[in-house]
Amino acid sequence: MSEENMRQNISVNESKEPVITVVGLGAGDPGHLTRAGWEALRRADRLFLRTAIHPTVPSLKEAGLVFETFDPLYESAESFDDLYSEIASRLIKTAESGPITFAVPGHPRVGEKAVALLLEEARRRNWSVEVIPGVSFLEALYTAVGFDPARGLTVLDGLDLAPEDLDGRRATVITQVYAQRIASDVKLTLMELYGDEHPVTVIRAAGVAGEERIAEIPLYELDRLDWVDHLTSVYVPPLSAADAEASENSEKRSEAPSEPSSGAPADRQVDYALDPLVEVMDRLLAPGGCPWDREQSHQSLKPYLLEEAYEVLEAIDLGDDGKLKEELGDVLLQVVFHGLIAEGEGRFRISEIVETITEKMVRRHPHVFADTKVADAGEVLVNWEAIKAKEKGDKPSRSPSGIDRISTAMPSLLRAEKVQKKAARFGFDWPDEQGPLAKVQEEWEELLEAAGYGRLDGGFDSAGSRERDIARLRDELGDLLFAVVNVSRFLQINPEEALQRTVDKFIRRFRHVEDCCRRDGREMARCAIEELDVYWEEAKARERQT
Repeated sequence: MSEENMRQNISVNESKEPVITVVGLGAGDPGHLTRAGWEALRRADRLFLRTAIHPTVPSLKEAGLVFETFDPLYESAESFDDLYSEIASRLIKTAESGPITFAVPGHPRVGEKAVALLLEEARRRNWSVEVIPGVSFLEALYTAVGFDPARGLTVLDGLDLAPEDLDGRRATVITQVYAQRIASDVKLTLMELYGDEHPVTVIRAAGVAGEERIAEIPLYELDRLDWVDHLTSVYVPPLSAADAEASENSEKRSEAPSEPSSGAPADRQVDYALDPLVEVMDRLLAPGGCPWDREQSHQSLKPYLLEEAYEVLEAIDLGDDGKLKEELGDVLLQVVFHGLIAEGEGRFRISEIVETITEKMVRRHPHVFADTKVADAGEVLVNWEAIKAKEKGDKPSRSPSGIDRISTAMPSLLRAEKVQKKAARFGFDWPDEQGPLAKVQEEWEELLEAAGYGRLDGGFDSAGSRERDIARLRDELGDLLFAVVNVSRFLQINPEEALQRTVDKFIRRFRHVEDCCRRDGREMARCAIEELDVYWEEAKARERQT
């Protein structure tokens, strides 16, 4: 079929002069622009480009073509859906006053959501539309990876990729992998079906002479390439027949209903085996596995365990069940990771982790698993502490309270609260909150004195020398913070949560100040603090109204 016939066959209402002409610029090389496409661009009265970030655009400028682009919208749009919708809306509005030409990278019908929205609205209005194809990135990609699409191919958008979209029996191309962040999301989604070592081919600027870059890498390295950009796609070859069958059987097993155990809700899946996760981590830690995972130790993983625990707390505060499920899984991964490291060093088996905690929970709940009677939750805590003391009876402590066994790795606010609670159980405590409040005042005044300030007529004034004893200042500040934690304990407020909420509040208000500066065309760093404080008070007033 000739190019002219192809162009006519995909025209809408071709008997009329087209209101909208859509042109494909090709995969990247200026030579990919068809003759029909070039003629349409050259005769366009009003030419719009979705983006000027395309290798063909410089040749259009050299030819003297005048055009507008939608690149500024990429900065202001909240999402790509909003972006494409806004582009289509503006084009329709402009076309109401006369014909327009809209040019997009590649082929207009391949992965161009703005074009799809534009054509849908044009059909609704019964407007004539002409679509002129260009060489899409797919044609260039077939050549680059040596793949025949007749064998079956799935094309998916990396910005909207879901596990249910994947079919391991067919080759897959993931588009719009334009940044390492997107590559990371794509990698995690692909890992739900493909093994970490499954080979993938990353292609940048396919078919563009001098710019094309191709790398075949294992899947786990997908987000480690620093050269991915807006011209990057990922080719995922199909699974082998054996792997595809194994994946399908695994999916069927996960979907099969299981018999509930006694006491479990009828709709609860009760197969809690860690085996699948352990098998994955075993493979990653084995010779030939993941280089990064194999380099880790208990010490190097400490920050990740703490980070994942805090992200669980965040998910709880947000009330986001999907996020909570994901973050709990991340914590479980850390547990398995540490367990397998210990097992590899011959210290203990990973199964002993489950055995130990199971035995402990049964042992510490004799009111459930034995014949001990309790009146309320208070008695449960008393029994719990008594059982703990008995368990650790062969491990001498320097104090009967066990206060020295509180972990030094805890965040300081949490550790301070635990120490105070331990001491209170032995009667070392204030009778009411008046004592802690007075202590805060006392520690505040001692900090002022250490900082070189004195109280004069109810205000603050310099107390002479500005040379400060840093060690004393640190001690006095620590005393003040410890006293504040004591107040929070009496007020039954978690100090860690209270501080987190205040930090979040500060960030919200600070963002408002930044937005106000941008709105008023001012550079924040050049504003006086009094001017910024006006915006700050505005943020506080808005919070009170909501």
